[in-house]
Amino acid sequence: MASSAVVLSFSLIFTGAAVLATLALYTRQPLLVAYIAIGAIFGPHATGLVSDARLLSEIGEFGIIFLLFLVGLDLQPSKLKNMVGKSLLTAFATTLVFFAIGFSLMLAFAFTVTEAVVTGIAATFSSTIIGIKLLPTTVLHHRHIGEIVVSLLLIQDLLAILALLFLSSYSSTLTETLSSLTVSAVALPVLGLFAYLCVKYLVLPMLARFDDFQEFMFLLALGWCLGLAILASMAGLSHAIGAFIGGVALATSPVAQYIAESLRPLRDFFLVLFFFAVGAELDVTLLTQVMFPTLFLGLLLIAAKPLIFKWILSAQGESKETSMEVGYRLGQASEFSLLLSYVAIGSSMIGAEAAHVIQGATVLTLVLSSYLVIFRYPSPIAMSAHLRRD
Repeated sequence: MASSAVVLSFSLIFTGAAVLATLALYTRQPLLVAYIAIGAIFGPHATGLVSDARLLSEIGEFGIIFLLFLVGLDLQPSKLKNMVGKSLLTAFATTLVFFAIGFSLMLAFAFTVTEAVVTGIAATFSSTIIGIKLLPTTVLHHRHIGEIVVSLLLIQDLLAILALLFLSSYSSTLTETLSSLTVSAVALPVLGLFAYLCVKYLVLPMLARFDDFQEFMFLLALGWCLGLAILASMAGLSHAIGAFIGGVALATSPVAQYIAESLRPLRDFFLVLFFFAVGAELDVTLLTQVMFPTLFLGLLLIAAKPLIFKWILSAQGESKETSMEVGYRLGQASEFSLLLSYVAIGSSMIGAEAAHVIQGATVLTLVLSSYLVIFRYPSPIAMSAHLRRD
């Protein structure tokens, strides 16, 4: 009976996601919004068709693991060169401003300082999925705007990893938190060195020897990702951090891009599950109770992010047109914002109300920001035919 329940759950998830994804494409919505919506519909707070708390937790965990493994694989040395100079300065300056916006708003609505800090951190990131998906690959990726967008997203991804490391080390007392951070500070470089040596002397030689067997390369990459995730957990880190380290260690490999492309369908499979799990945790009744801070935060970020990016980039010598376009393309919260709220509530850092503010505001910005981009700038799903670029 248990296995049939799992089959039913997965059938509902992917059938429902396919239906809502079709509607999302017709209305030019980001697909991850469809995945969150189907989770909210089938989750325990609505119809309850998928209500197994343990299954939902494990679904979310797998999605996080593969998301961060792919993020690590994308941190190639050639891309890291673009992270110095103006991009680094812009990323840190905007991070401070967006953190202040989220932090101040939550304090104004009488949330705790800890909840305000977590919300401020969540507000700093922009969506890698939306940012990259709405860039026309044949037009902007090899031009200046594409370079700025990708560089800023990579820096934000690194900052998100640091935030996740802190949140996963959080405990109820300062002593326990500091102890956990100390363990992480020791385990992280040790695991990183171990991963580097394994890749250099074991993984890469095996890939070079059997590179004609695509199935083997896929299985080796998959085993490497999950193996590092388990080792990280044994060392006191999270599974997600281990997967990220595994991805970074492989990023220097000449086959890193091939591995990333071959794993993207699997990544997308688990991303559907992760965003479904996020949606399943949404309580519509509770969301209506925090409607005002949710709307204020979402609309404030939508209004502020393009302007802040424009001002900072313009001050560094970028044209106003370029600066504003970058701002609109990065003018939303991130899937990492959802992930941070997911981890923070699991660590008891924030309450359900604060988590719903973060999640509701994030979904709102993803929807509104996508519309602002596809109406104004070239993208693969632009509303106007003369703006549609692939």
